[in-house]
Amino acid sequence: MTHQHTMTQARLEADKERLNRGRMLISCPDRAGIVAAVSKFLFEHDANIVQSDQYTMDPDGGMFFMRIEFDMAELGERLAQLKKDFTGIAESFEMQWRMTRVCDKKRLAIFVSKEDHCLVELLWQWQAGDLDAEIVMVISNHNDMREFVESFGIPYHHIPVTPDTKAEAERRQIELVEDKADVIILARYMQIISPRFIEVYKNQIINIHHSFLPAFVGGKPYHQAYTRGVKLIGATAHFVTEELDGGPIIEQDVSRVTHSADVNELKRIGRTIERIVLARAVQWHAEDRVLVHQNKTVVFN
Repeated sequence: MTHQHTMTQARLEADKERLNRGRMLISCPDRAGIVAAVSKFLFEHDANIVQSDQYTMDPDGGMFFMRIEFDMAELGERLAQLKKDFTGIAESFEMQWRMTRVCDKKRLAIFVSKEDHCLVELLWQWQAGDLDAEIVMVISNHNDMREFVESFGIPYHHIPVTPDTKAEAERRQIELVEDKADVIILARYMQIISPRFIEVYKNQIINIHHSFLPAFVGGKPYHQAYTRGVKLIGATAHFVTEELDGGPIIEQDVSRVTHSADVNELKRIGRTIERIVLARAVQWHAEDRVLVHQNKTVVFN
């Protein structure tokens, strides 16, 4: 029996209802009048705000962040003109901004090695309709999960990586992903991503780190945790930057453990945390709930 993804009637109806729902993400220097200007603009264009979140880092000279969802009749036909009309306001407030339709889902490319727990979680959530995105491909340096992934109707690309072939392998990866994916998910992909790749997908590559950063960096984190007799273990989802495991953090979680947990038990608990934390981070990013400023994130959830 295949896992081929099928949309339920309820999901089809939900997608139809969202055809006229738009989303705005804004970051700019904080000053008076931002919310009023954006709200007035949407009102004057016959848009109805259905959700609005904002955050300021520091009222004096800080940054302001805003996420808005709105409904507008015939949004698909009017979006280009709406963006054009908003340009003047954006320039006056020095905004970095984007405006999209909710129904235009982000396209995900998932990179994975041999450990499958994070990949499986993402596929399950996607199949259930809980992950509001499209998984366009899975790329792996091993062939172990081809049959499982292809049973969902998702293309699977096996690109082996060795020290001698790493550059060529990455060239092939970029060629596959280019123009086909908006976001790259490293679901326990055990290879270092080059600065060139990171630059192309700045703040669009999400990694899951197998500990609660910053702690136990390097190899065998659960062995280190066991040796130190830790009482909490965790996982961290973050954007990938040139600084190894140093990018902006999107989500973290922990679980309490006791002295009786051996290395295998720590690994088992750790895998559960990893898959949940990564799935949350991917979902929030897919829903435009994450804004990056310097090496931090603002997450509206």
